[in-house]
Amino acid sequence: MTTPGTSLPGFLTRKGVPLWRDVEVLKWVAQVISAAFVFGFIYFFISNVLEAASARGLGLGFKFLSGAAGFPIAESVIPYDPSRSFGYALWVGFLNTIKVSLVGIFLATILGFFAALARLSTNWLVRNIAGLYINIIRNIPLLVQLFIWYFAFFQKLPPVKESLAMPGPIYLSQRGLFMIGLLPRSSFPQWAMFLIAGIVLSALAYNLLTRYQVKTGRPAYPFVVGSVILVGLPLLGWFLVGSPPLEKSVPVLGRFNFTGGLSLTPEFAALLLGLVVYTGAFIAEVIRGGILSVSKGQIEAARAVGLNPTLTLRLVVLPLALRVIIPPLISQYLNLTKNSSLAIAIGFVDLFFVGRTIINQAGQAVPVFVLVMATYLTLSLITSAIMNVYNRRVQLVER
Repeated sequence: MTTPGTSLPGFLTRKGVPLWRDVEVLKWVAQVISAAFVFGFIYFFISNVLEAASARGLGLGFKFLSGAAGFPIAESVIPYDPSRSFGYALWVGFLNTIKVSLVGIFLATILGFFAALARLSTNWLVRNIAGLYINIIRNIPLLVQLFIWYFAFFQKLPPVKESLAMPGPIYLSQRGLFMIGLLPRSSFPQWAMFLIAGIVLSALAYNLLTRYQVKTGRPAYPFVVGSVILVGLPLLGWFLVGSPPLEKSVPVLGRFNFTGGLSLTPEFAALLLGLVVYTGAFIAEVIRGGILSVSKGQIEAARAVGLNPTLTLRLVVLPLALRVIIPPLISQYLNLTKNSSLAIAIGFVDLFFVGRTIINQAGQAVPVFVLVMATYLTLSLITSAIMNVYNRRVQLVER
């Protein structure tokens, strides 16, 4: 029963509670006020930046990207010449960043995996060598390591006329690393369709057969079937396209340098080695921690059913450890991608290097830095999204 004179209109109450005392209403009001402060600060900051840039005659548009770059780029994934636009030069730098990041992530993961296994080895010498590598590399700044690789290693190699020859043939000199390469021929696009189909169908067959094996308990050999498809389909396409899609190219020493084959510049090789060795040490600890998180009971159960150590690691330990490994592994992949911007210290032409050059040429610092930051942010978000999708697939589902 309500006391006369104290009742409130219906629009001022929610479930019998006054709006100014309702917890849900107060939360929404707090959110609105906080959002107003945040957007107000952003508006204040941006308007001041625009006003200051206008007062100093600094344009914040992106029309300058269509102008001629006018500077050379020593290393490029795609054809480039100084008559190309600033936007095209940024694209070249972006592709160089992608190249070193993808190769670095792949090699650092392999190095980290084997370093983690060595760290867990029962062999005293192997275990301590791996521990020495991890503890030393993780505590030396990456920039210092890049200087060591570039100036103390590659720059101290013999000149190109006196290149170190290794089996392969592989030649190592101050000009970089030269080895046998495979060059695409006219039939390569047709063969590439077989290669892509082999990768897709092998992954599909592996997943389907694995699910069938888990559901029925009958052996379906998903790894064997997937491997046969992965190798067999491209091999079949090699003979069906008519002419070999790839031809071997051997490096030959010319008057000033090697021609032909596959070559890695000293800048790219030093950056790649630095990123792989440095990030591999961190990945090794991530993988080691994930393996140690698997209970001993699981390992003993695998041995009890007759699995050898290799099968125990592949079928029991690693699948269980992945749920712990993936989240910190994402951070290491992101760190490697962002650390590639240190390439400017040794002269590798990545996205940041090209951006700094454009700033010197066009004087457009703010737009260039916005583009560079947006690019690194996009790369990080894409990498994180891909790894998070995989992380959700390997997580254990409690029932």
